[in-house]
This record gives sequence, C-alpha cells and structure tokens, in this order.
Amino acid sequence: MTEYAVALTGASGAPYGIRLIEELVRRQKSCELIVSPTGLEILKEECHIEPEKDAARQILERAGLKEGSPLLTVTPHNQLTSPLASGSYGLKAMIICPCSMGTLGRIACGASTNLVERVADCMLKERRTLVVVPRETPLNSIHIENMLKLSQAGAVILPAMPGFYHKPRSIDDMVNFVVGKILDILGIENSLYKRWKRD
Repeated sequence: MTEYAVALTGASGAPYGIRLIEELVRRQKSCELIVSPTGLEILKEECHIEPEKDAARQILERAGLKEGSPLLTVTPHNQLTSPLASGSYGLKAMIICPCSMGTLGRIACGASTNLVERVADCMLKERRTLVVVPRETPLNSIHIENMLKLSQAGAVILPAMPGFYHKPRSIDDMVNFVVGKILDILGIENSLYKRWKRD
C-alpha cells in the first residue's frame, strides 16, 4: 500500500519534488507520483526527465533503484478512479511539491478537478498530513489568503525558501535544504542540511 503521494504541478521547482521522491524511495518508503500536464513540461525542462519515456524508471534510476521497483508508481492526474481518491485509502501524507498557485487556490476552495486536488481534499477531510510547497514570488493578496485558508484547514505551508546559514555551495545544497525540511515535517530523520548551531 502506498504510503506517500507526491504531486508535481505547474510551478517551477520540479527538482524539489524529484529529490523528495529519491529520498523517500531510498528509505524504502512507497510513493505514488501524480504530475499535472504543465508539471510534465516543467519536469522535462528542469530535470531532463522525459515523461513519455517512463518517468518512474528514470526517477528510480536516479535514486539508485532498479526498474520495476514497487516503491514508485506513476498515476495520471486525471485518473479519479484511483484508490488514492478515497479518504478510506489511508495515505500517511501527501506532498505537493512544487504547488502552483492555481492548484493551491482550487484546493483552498474545495474544488477537485483532478486527482491532485481530490487527494489533497481527502487529506484535509481525514485530518492527515498535507504539505504544500508553493514556489511563486511575489505573492498577491489572493495567494496569501488561500495559503491562510489551507493552513487553517490543517495543511502545512512550506514555501520553497532555502536558507543560507548552512552556507550552500551548490544548487543541490539549496534543494536539499527544502527537501530536508519536508522530511522533518513527515517525521523522517535526515541529514540533508546542516541544522542551526551556534559556533
């Protein structure tokens, strides 16, 4: 049974989502990946993953796992008959990383037009962990109000804002900072970033 649903939507920031999946499957956590149509384009542009050539295989290879591993499956965004679309399925958590403002707004309004939004709605109504990783700047008042609505409904809003106190030396270091924060919220031990410590 899948433990985590990871969704990638149309906001820039696909490397965050892919690194998160890599870290989860390396820890033997089963994941289901849902990608929006625009997310597919960004996945190709930012991660050089060709969705039409078996995205699951490419991600598993990046994580050092063999093709066909049961730890990762990919479900089409429009497959509303998926078991994930039911609150009775029992996912541990869903992470939308990155989350576009359109997706965030529809979830905040309770409008489920695809599997990403329906699973998010299930997580909220079942009081399970929903982590939303918005990647947009600047923010307008509507964005902020929608984030507040989701936070009040029980979601964790974790913007893709890497810190610099750990002295990042590469883009990977900055990606790892955000992914490490997500794993912290999920209660998964990690050493992806250097934690704050006074010298």
